[in-house]
Amino acid sequence: MQEYTTPSSLIIDPSSTTITTLQRYRKERPTLPLFKRRGASGQWVTVTAAQFADEVDAVAKGLIAAGVNAGDRVALLSATRFEWSLFDYAIWRAGATTVAIYETSSPDQVDWILTDSAASLLVVENAAHRSKHQEVISSATALRETLVIDDDAVNALRKRGADVPDSELDAREAAATSADAATLIYTSGTTGRPKGVVLTHKNFLEETAATAAAVGTGMEEGKSTLLFLPLAHVFARVVAVAAVENGVVLGHTSDIPNLIADLAVFKPNYVLSVPRVFEKVYNTAEQKAIDGGKGAIFGKAVDTAIEYSRAVEGGGAGILLTAKHFVFDKLVYGKLREALGGNCEGAISGGAPLGERLGHFFRGAGVPIYEGYGLSETTAAATANSQQHSRIGSVGRPVPGVSVKIADDGEILLKGGMVFGGYWQNEAATADSIIDGWFHTGDIGRLEDGFLFITGRKKELIVTAGGKNVSPAQLEDSIRAHPLVSQCLVVGDKKPFIAALITLDPESVPGWLERHGLPADTSLTELTTNAAIRADLDEAVAEANKKVSAAEAIKKYEVLDTDFTIDTGELTPTMKLKRNVIHETYQQAIADLYS
Repeated sequence: MQEYTTPSSLIIDPSSTTITTLQRYRKERPTLPLFKRRGASGQWVTVTAAQFADEVDAVAKGLIAAGVNAGDRVALLSATRFEWSLFDYAIWRAGATTVAIYETSSPDQVDWILTDSAASLLVVENAAHRSKHQEVISSATALRETLVIDDDAVNALRKRGADVPDSELDAREAAATSADAATLIYTSGTTGRPKGVVLTHKNFLEETAATAAAVGTGMEEGKSTLLFLPLAHVFARVVAVAAVENGVVLGHTSDIPNLIADLAVFKPNYVLSVPRVFEKVYNTAEQKAIDGGKGAIFGKAVDTAIEYSRAVEGGGAGILLTAKHFVFDKLVYGKLREALGGNCEGAISGGAPLGERLGHFFRGAGVPIYEGYGLSETTAAATANSQQHSRIGSVGRPVPGVSVKIADDGEILLKGGMVFGGYWQNEAATADSIIDGWFHTGDIGRLEDGFLFITGRKKELIVTAGGKNVSPAQLEDSIRAHPLVSQCLVVGDKKPFIAALITLDPESVPGWLERHGLPADTSLTELTTNAAIRADLDEAVAEANKKVSAAEAIKKYEVLDTDFTIDTGELTPTMKLKRNVIHETYQQAIADLYS
């Protein structure tokens, strides 16, 4: 049985919480910049440690005046914005627990989370959210009040808490311990009801220290990052807390259509994202080059970047390759870095597999992506690549304080201070997940020289009628890397062969139509049977099939005239496929593949 441990000497003080560092900053370093907040005219305004701590106190007093007791659950439903972090810290300052809810959650999902957590207060971003969930809000028996951020909830709480003395906050802080629940994060729920993952302050402090050690210079004081992932997701949440713990300046945005413009102004030192965003950056750059008649140059630049990255990993590039890389750095790579703000030293990717080709390309282009692996149950990263130890294609070595073990059936088992202690009021699920102190992830992998490689997920394994076990992820990742493709679902359980459903990327279609002399109003339905589209997708499928055996290869695929989306319930908020939902929605299309 394979096992690897990265030791740690970190000891968390039992009296420490996620508030402790912020309190120390206010006392010892009040002018330390912690945030950049978007002002009324769109400019970024610096928020110092003292300013943030004072605002946290004011909101926390308002929550106390609103009846929030120590240990209460306060639900937070909002897009990524400064107020998300403000409320998160204020809830902790009041001694309560944050229940994170995705802004895209359906009323049924919100109903379950509010009921299961017994949240006493709900904070939503805007009137539309309140209206969408009004029926649920009215029926939540434990819920006493709902506040709306855009209806000036912060100032309203400031006024309500004006008479709450500082001594009340200090008393709650003195009573708090690192073992207290900091948050409930409900699993994405790709199948069944989401379970509430209980993460303590100790979990967060262990994880942020380990992340800082793994990331290295990216988490040094004075560096900056612009956060655009949903803060209801554990990855974004840990980044936000780690930024405060390490003095990294943090900005927030949920304006994804204008993300590139924001990056150009904010100029982050690091970008943190899920793989789909990096795929879109690459695909957009490729499509733009093709549309501008520079597709061949871009293709050569990509090949050179990948070759250069592989050479660096193997000991160093030769003179000719170095010269080619220098030329393409001026022509292509520099523009890519400028699109990320110009100061980007690297990126961190998590939430799903990145793909080896994409990893080599970005590293060769001067923006190394350090891929990590973790779950809500491990407070984000349990393993991570770093500046010192990196192997593209892997998800890195265990972060300090984590042990990884591969069970006899290939399942990845984890142990460490950032691993959760159990699910909220669900002893049966906890007992199934934590056995003899090891958390059973449900993912399949292998260890090589301490580096973890993810090869599949137990619940996603497809077993064909011929008895062949097939992991769909590597096929799907490869096909999704094609600029025309938005999503891909591999099917074939108990079927005679492997097949796939493919959706087209609406952003790439207009350029493709123009290059092929087709009308701009050509519908997606017409394109599903277009011979030229099929030829392009045939190449994508053939490339994916090179990565697997003949028995695992895709033999047939169907192009859908609609995309999988979060709104239709086919994707989780972090862009993972909800396989059971897609199988139900497209059961006829899947059946037709085998007719």
